[in-house]
Amino acid sequence: MSEAAALPPLVDSHCHLDFPDFADELPEVVARARAAGVTRMVTICTRLAAEPAVRAIAEAHVGVFYAAGTHPMAVAEEPMATVEALTALAAHPKFVGIGETGLDYHYTAESAAQQQTSLRIHIEAARRTGLPLIIHARDADEDMARILSEEHAAGAFTCVMHCFTSGAALARTALDLGFYLSASGIAAFPRSEELRAIFAAAPLDRILVETDAPYLAPPPHRGRRNEPAYTALTAAKLAPLWGLEYPEFAAATSANFDRLFPKAR
Repeated sequence: MSEAAALPPLVDSHCHLDFPDFADELPEVVARARAAGVTRMVTICTRLAAEPAVRAIAEAHVGVFYAAGTHPMAVAEEPMATVEALTALAAHPKFVGIGETGLDYHYTAESAAQQQTSLRIHIEAARRTGLPLIIHARDADEDMARILSEEHAAGAFTCVMHCFTSGAALARTALDLGFYLSASGIAAFPRSEELRAIFAAAPLDRILVETDAPYLAPPPHRGRRNEPAYTALTAAKLAPLWGLEYPEFAAATSANFDRLFPKAR
């Protein structure tokens, strides 16, 4: 058995393989991920106009799946998504999630009302399709907790809080609703002790790992382009939070991914 084959399979639950950062070497990026044991990836479309290009990447690569939605920072620039348009995408066998959607008041607070409308549209699409919602949340904890709670009470849906960096209160709300928290390379930064404590307080069966590549590379690549292979570096940093060795943590987070993203099993 080769060294790569002996590595425990791991999933990068959120990356952006259509971004220009990967244009010149996408096959090599996917190959490096596999060599690191990252056998599956979900590449995320952030503007629905780009959906055909993102879909093509998933179709071209074994182990690559995709999701689509309107990123909250793009809501003011893009046509408002419709439930019908989002649900229609679910017919594709490699379309596995709704989003990313959410709220970002850090850079785009002026579009807060539009973001909230868009978020509720994406939630309804997640409800109708049964696919997981992929949430981006930044500097909007109170509104995010309120909307997720209101909407879940109106009709259940599944959800992952992608690249979770919010506070403990939003983490608890999400977990109480049955949602998942996904850790990016930020959780591996030396000064992220408080964030790691939030993850450590969560049940292991609600944890995913991701890169958000090309952003947020974990050490020792911080400040450079991220790529799916580096999911393994974040996972290795987080495994001890639950008293686990890397292979056990990889197996646990992969099982969590399978449960939340059944179309990508």
